[in-house]
Formats: sequence, structure tokens, C-alpha cells
Amino acid sequence: MHEILQPDGWAKPVGYANGVAARGRLVFVGGQIGWNSHSEFESDDLVGQVRQTLANVVAILGEAGARPEHITSMTWYYTDKQEYLSNLKEIGRAYRDVIGRHFPAMAAVQVAALMEDRAKVEIQAMAVVPD
Repeated sequence: MHEILQPDGWAKPVGYANGVAARGRLVFVGGQIGWNSHSEFESDDLVGQVRQTLANVVAILGEAGARPEHITSMTWYYTDKQEYLSNLKEIGRAYRDVIGRHFPAMAAVQVAALMEDRAKVEIQAMAVVPD
């Protein structure tokens, strides 16, 4: 399966891993945003968009026979750092509801804008399905 990479003496990260080692079939998920399967936004709420975005990631993984626990890396792009920080608890709840208690290597970045004007978050992911 996966091996979490945690150097000795480092503080344990909360909600992500510093690194992950894995062997198997690679699955790359292009940047997903918080719209539904018809490319329509059902919410302008950040937490609602995070939940939908994560559901979109899981749906694409499923097409490759992958599951959330196979995710090894995620990059999150937000348009508003303060909105993200003020909703951390709810974002964490949405994450656990959709992905579970699996925390891959992650990065989060504030960006000036995303390609879709109503999008508040975009998530790119990589997964490794074990041999």
C-alpha cells in the first residue's frame, strides 16, 4: 500500500502527510472544481464547492478503479486564503465525509483567480493503485 514519510524529530502534520511512497498504477486527476457533472455550480459557498470538488475527484478515481485511500498527493488552489482559514473546521468535515481519514501529501495555494469565475477552489490529485 502506501508508506507515510515522516522524518524523525519533525512535528506531526495535521490533515496531511509530509510525503508518501507508493508502488502501483498511477492515476492523475486533472484540476477539478466545485461544479456538478453537468458543469453547473449548485453553490457559491466555499465549503459546498470543496465538497463537490472532492466528490468529482473521487468520481474520476473510480473510473480507474481507484479509491480515496489510493490518493498520494493533492494540490488545492483557493481564491481567498481568509475564507479558507475561516472555514477550516467545515472544510475538514467535508473532506472526511468524502475522502475519509486518509491524508496524503498536500499543498494549498492562494491564486488570484481560477478559469471559471464562480469557482472558489480547484483540486488536482494523484493516486497510486497498488499492484
